[in-house]
Formats: sequence, C-alpha cells, structure tokens
Amino acid sequence: MDLTVLNEETYDATISRIELFSLFVPFREEVRQVMHAGAGGLGMAIPAEEAWTGGDFVFCRLTSDDGHSGMGEAFVWLPETGLIPEQIVAVIAHSLSRYVLGASPFAVGEIARHMDRNVARNEVAKGLLDMACYDLAGHICGRPAGELMGGLQAGEIPLAALVPLTAVDVMARLAEGFRLAGFRTLRIKLGVGVKGDVSIMEAVRGVVGEGTRLRVDYNQAYEPEEAVRAILAVEPFGIDVAEQPVAADDYTGMAMVQSRVGVPLMAHEGCFSLRDIVTLAELGAIGVVGINSERPGGVSAALRAIDFASQRGMGVVMHNQTLGIATAAQLHLAAARLGSLGHDVELFGDVMFEDDLVREPIHYDIGIAAVPQGPGFGIEVDTEALARYASAETLVIEGQRGTG
Repeated sequence: MDLTVLNEETYDATISRIELFSLFVPFREEVRQVMHAGAGGLGMAIPAEEAWTGGDFVFCRLTSDDGHSGMGEAFVWLPETGLIPEQIVAVIAHSLSRYVLGASPFAVGEIARHMDRNVARNEVAKGLLDMACYDLAGHICGRPAGELMGGLQAGEIPLAALVPLTAVDVMARLAEGFRLAGFRTLRIKLGVGVKGDVSIMEAVRGVVGEGTRLRVDYNQAYEPEEAVRAILAVEPFGIDVAEQPVAADDYTGMAMVQSRVGVPLMAHEGCFSLRDIVTLAELGAIGVVGINSERPGGVSAALRAIDFASQRGMGVVMHNQTLGIATAAQLHLAAARLGSLGHDVELFGDVMFEDDLVREPIHYDIGIAAVPQGPGFGIEVDTEALARYASAETLVIEGQRGTG
C-alpha cells in the first residue's frame, strides 16, 4: 500500500532527516493518587512490581528535502511492550533509518517491505516511522492524514472512558462522573477475583444504568479456567468486550476461554503484529481486534488490521493512553474507518498525563473528540515541552542513502 492523493498529483519530496526524542511525561497528581489507592498501585491487575508514575515515549520527526516535517509518537512500558526508549532509538539508528532516508513518505508500503525483510518484529519502532510518514505526507500535499487513509467519514469521534482498578466505591463514583460528563462507553479494570469483579460490576452498572456500554479489562489476571468463571459471572451486566483475561502468550488459553463464554475477547498485551491478530482469529481466540498506536505497529498496519476485522465480521476497539501526536493520528484513523469499528474509541492520555506536548489542545466535549483540522495530523508539537520532558539527548540521523 502506498499513499496517493485524490487528484493523483505526484510529489517528488524525499525524507532527508530523522530526529528521535526520548521523553518521560509524568501522570497527573490526581491520577497517581487514584492508582496508588488500588491493589498493586497500578490501577490494574497486571502483576508489575515497579512503580508506574508516568509514560516513556519516543517521538520521531521526519523532515523532507523540501522542508516539510511530520511527527510520530510511540508509548513504551516494559511490562507490556518489553521495550525502553533507548532500544527503539537504537534499532532505528542502526538499521531502520536506511530504509526511510531517501524514500518518499508516500511510499509507506515500500518502506514497510524493506523494514520487514531486514528487521524481525520491532513493530513499535517500525510503526513510529510509519506514523510520521503519514503526517509528513499530509503536510507535503496539504491534506489531512485521514484523507490519505481512505477519506474522512466524520469530523467527531465518540469516546470511551477508563475506570482504573481501585476501591469499589471510588470506581463507581468515577463511572458515574464519566456518564454525567457524556461518555457512553466505559472500560472497567477488573481482575480481583470472581466475587470482587462482580461487586465492581454491580456498583458500576448500578450508577450508569442500562444505556452505558461497558467493556472490561483483566490485564492477564487469570488462568483460563478461572477466566471462564470470571467472565460468565459478569456477563449478566451486559459486557461488550473482555480484554486479555489470561497471560499474554497463552493463545490456546484465550481460545479455550472464548469457546466457553459469550462475550467477545480481545487480546492486548499479547498482540503486537498483524500475524498475531490473524493467528488469534484463526484459533478462535478473539472476537474483537484491538488497535493502538504501537499495536500492530503504525497507521498502515492498523488500517490492514481494521480491514481484516471488517472482512471477518469482527469489531475493533481502538484505545491507548497517548499524548497529542498519537491521539491526533488515531482520531484520523478512526475517522477514516469509523463505519468498521463498532466500538467507541478510548484515547485517555489528556486525562492521565500532565502535558500532551502539542501547542493547541485537541478539542474534547461531552464524550466526543474533534478530529484535528489542517494538513497531516493537524497538530503542532510544543518544542519547549519536548525539551522539558526529554530523558535523553535528541538523536539526529541524516546523510545516508536510502533504498526508497
């Protein structure tokens, strides 16, 4: 897949410079307090032992030889992605950069083929570069990135909200607050045992009523047999999706659970590539495909994953805790495939992090996010914030001859 603009114009610009920014952005104080109050201090059942106080990110700026630039963003957290920013920067500098420099940002398919042939896995790093290509291409041709993804179907995207795992009364208050604020879908963190999960869902459903859609996220809390019991116990509360109830690498366990429950399952921590999605679907292990900015890796792979899900009659859940760049990218992606999703989009970074690193904030109103207007992703990065949250020196790569 390569990008074409609507009037089939040809653009000769090529990528001449890559800049990589490693960042750490803290959570808001109120978010840290809510998470700390729950078991494990993470706001979820994932068994990580290190404190989670904010997000590690890698930003990528691609610059073309005609002076345009485009941005990408990748979130990394060791308990989920198994990566730190230095590893993403290193693989791009050591290898992936040579398949980007000298290439047209419109040639995303060709770039992806070179990257896949020469670097196994590493979808997070590849996806970071792919995302930046869409923003850069949009700036070069003066069009929103969503038009390069097939066309914008909407200017506003309905959102879901996240309720972290903490005390039951706190979770109920948060759920009620989100409902009153206009959110029509909530993702509820579970995984404290069957009785505890039922208590949470009783409290949440009691305050939000029947008109609110609920999805649940177990963060690998259970062994397969217990996962079956846990999901069957909350099915009466009307559950749209059950996310990652068993260990990330237990594909056969996921398939067993899905065969015995009516709620469609979604893989998250165990699903990083298009091949992972296809394998899980063929095993009958998922009923919904999960997409975020680092899974399955970039905009191009996300488009293919959504189209695969649509062909299989499966819904798609897009969710992530992203800063401004990746939030804007996912809003354009959602707007280009809105009719294929079937589930509200959850982009909760503006609530969780103390800064989204863009000059003009994305507009949110009553559970709705506006798709940013303008070329590319329609946002401008705050360069002062880039410097303020930097966790390493910026790496600049240029002067190599690409294969594009």
